[in-house]
Parts: sequence; structure tokens; C-alpha cells
Amino acid sequence: MSLYRDTGVVLRVHKLGEADRIITFLTRRYGKVRAVAKGVRRTTSRFGARLEPFGHVDVQFYTGRSLDVITQVQTVDAFALPLVGDYQRYTAASAIAETADRLTVEEGEPALRLYLLVVGALRALADGQRDASLVLDAFLLRAMAFAGWAPAITECARCGLPGPHAAFNVQAGGSLCGNCRVAGSVHPAPEVLVLLESLLHGDWDVAEASVSATRRDASGIVAAHLQWHLERQLKSLPLVERRARELQAGK
Repeated sequence: MSLYRDTGVVLRVHKLGEADRIITFLTRRYGKVRAVAKGVRRTTSRFGARLEPFGHVDVQFYTGRSLDVITQVQTVDAFALPLVGDYQRYTAASAIAETADRLTVEEGEPALRLYLLVVGALRALADGQRDASLVLDAFLLRAMAFAGWAPAITECARCGLPGPHAAFNVQAGGSLCGNCRVAGSVHPAPEVLVLLESLLHGDWDVAEASVSATRRDASGIVAAHLQWHLERQLKSLPLVERRARELQAGK
């Protein structure tokens, strides 16, 4: 048996037997890792509370025959504490974790960029300074870019003609010019495309100046684009509360 150590985020947990759990991590060096945490459902467990979803932990494993086994856990960031008591932030974090899980199909394959995106998004949600819906959509757009699915926003998805363009089609890859436009395209308002571009590239001043209707339309496009490429719906995404904080800013 060999020991190894890594830093990771807990994406999900499953019960195993009477007292154990299978923990799915997204780690810095090894990508997705599934490992058994023995006895963590007992009240006497030394580290059960550290292995809850959204926990950012330093963890030691030893290599098992089918699943690795967790031997040590230390908390790096307790993201779960400020998230579980806030429905909007909790559901956004759940969608982030589920997306990361879906995008890392192969276990043991490094996914450093995605790991950093997950940690950054959870930190922003836990901090509570940005609107949770914007944080989620920014993460989803960047995660799709990691997977090679980023929608074309400022140019035509088919011919590359610089935009902005009036039509947007998820199946075609994003914005479409007049010559490439296909049936079934939607026609988002120009400010929706501006918001999508700002979220993709981290222009938070522009993103936070957007109004509720613009955010709602942008969220719909992001969700549709992601689920088209995943080929099935995320379970957590319909539960996300899309409640903008613009009233707090006096808009």
C-alpha cells in the first residue's frame, strides 16, 4: 500500500455500509478522486465533519484495491459553514459541485484549471460579497471554456465574423451572424451578450451593473448551453434561486 497526499474540494458524498462514506474529491494534482472514509458516520469520528460537500481540505490517502482510503484530513477552507444556511448560495454551490463532477469523467486525470475555478467560485460564494447567481454563471461559462465548450459571444460561431450579432443558437455554438443564422435561434438583447462576455472574462464592474431581467436571460442561455453539451440536465440547476441583489444597490 502506498500513501499520497493532495488538496481537494469535496464534491459529493455517498453512504457505504453502516458507518462509512464514499467521498468524491476534485484535487489539485490528481483530478477526481473517489475514496472511502471509514467510520465517518459515527459520532466518534475524528474527521467526519471535515468531509462534507464544499469542504476544501488537505487529505492523505492510501491506495486500495478498488477504492483508496482516507487516512488524514485537515481543513484548508471551511466553505460549507457560510453556505448551508443560505438557500441561494447553497444551491449555487451545489450546481458548481455537480458541474465539476460531470466535467471530470476520468478519475486520476489532472484538472488543475477546473480545480482552481471551483475553489475560486466557492470562496466567492462563501464570502458573500457578490451576487450568487452571477458567481454561478461566471463559473459555468469558465468551466465550459475549460471543457472546450465556451459559447461564441462576440463573434459568429460558424464563420468567425466579429459581432455583436443578433441571433444566438445553443446547438450552433453561440452567436450567429445574419448569413449563418439558423431556425430556432433566439435573439437576446445586446446587454445580455455584454453580461455574458463580462462574466466569462471577470469584468465584475460591468456584471454587477446589470439589471435583473438581463441576468435572468443570461442565466437561461448559460444553462441551456451547458446542458446541451452535457446531454442531460443538472439535477441541482433548477433548484438555484435566481434572486438578484440589485434592490440592495438601489436599482
